[in-house]
Amino acid sequence: MKKTSIISIAAVAAASVMLLAGCSSAATTPSTAAAAAKRACVILPDATSSTRWENGDRPALTSGFEAAGFTADVQNAQGDKNKYATIADQQLTKGCNVMILVDYNGAGIAVAAKAKKQGIPVIAYDRPISGADYYVSFDNEKVGALEGQSILDGLKAAGKDAKTAKVVYVGGDPSDGNAAMFHDGADKVMAAAGIVPVFSTPGTWDPPTAGTAFEQAYTAQAGNIDAVWVANDSNAASVITVLDKNGKTLPVSGQDASIGGLQNVLLGKQTATVYKPFKLEATAATDLAIKLLNGETPMVDMKLADGTPYVAVTPILVGPADVVKVVTAGDAKAADICTAALAAACAKYAVK
Repeated sequence: MKKTSIISIAAVAAASVMLLAGCSSAATTPSTAAAAAKRACVILPDATSSTRWENGDRPALTSGFEAAGFTADVQNAQGDKNKYATIADQQLTKGCNVMILVDYNGAGIAVAAKAKKQGIPVIAYDRPISGADYYVSFDNEKVGALEGQSILDGLKAAGKDAKTAKVVYVGGDPSDGNAAMFHDGADKVMAAAGIVPVFSTPGTWDPPTAGTAFEQAYTAQAGNIDAVWVANDSNAASVITVLDKNGKTLPVSGQDASIGGLQNVLLGKQTATVYKPFKLEATAATDLAIKLLNGETPMVDMKLADGTPYVAVTPILVGPADVVKVVTAGDAKAADICTAALAAACAKYAVK
């Protein structure tokens, strides 16, 4: 496997978050009391597609606003579009001065429209939302490109020619605006190397469903495949379960640097995971929101295809030798990763 590299969190923050200083018509900073009276309303999508939402983003967003003296109302829709709408109505009734929305199956679109009718600026967080004023996320095509590169690295390490390799695609939910960007970034890299997918499963972020879809693809190909591009670690775990059952270890991609993903990388069952330090994304979002709460007009130097101002953060590819650096950064605990089954791998890669 090609050794991947990782740069310091400080360097990523300095180089990746492309938010320029805002221009404010107000020359003074609001008093503590005035700031506390302003509310930032946040809706997270679920607690199952990734552990990051509750374990990472919630505390990071909350602390960012509270440190600046603002009130933060952070709630989770728990994978329910109706609950998403109910939470939004409750927040809007109580009062919001800015909304940060992580879309869930399109639920954020109607909420963004309601907020904007009330003159409330909307930041689409991590996933694009039609009608949002700003979009803050990682560079999602870059995420896909890194995943695609990890597949090429894995094929090379296995002595496989990319031009003849049989690769199955296991993508994310097509209703998630990021899923297409992950796919396009990965496909661009792999297609340039000559890869044409032999099977592309119906996209989903539900791991059991993804596992079933992959098993059907595996059966359809009579097990004759060389690699699996998978959009995230949770779905990759389901794919790996199927491969384990059939006694195979193949190049498999993923993202999120989840505990399970990092474990599979250390075990050699997943070629790499794309590390997206949520603290950087949360900081970019809170910095942007705080400017808006302070009455400033932030200037952003990137845009989505539809013209939405886009604050992008650079993701990082993590192979086995880099897992320890995720731990050092504080985004994973060695105690959680290094179970008895991982003891030898953790020792080999100095994860402690």
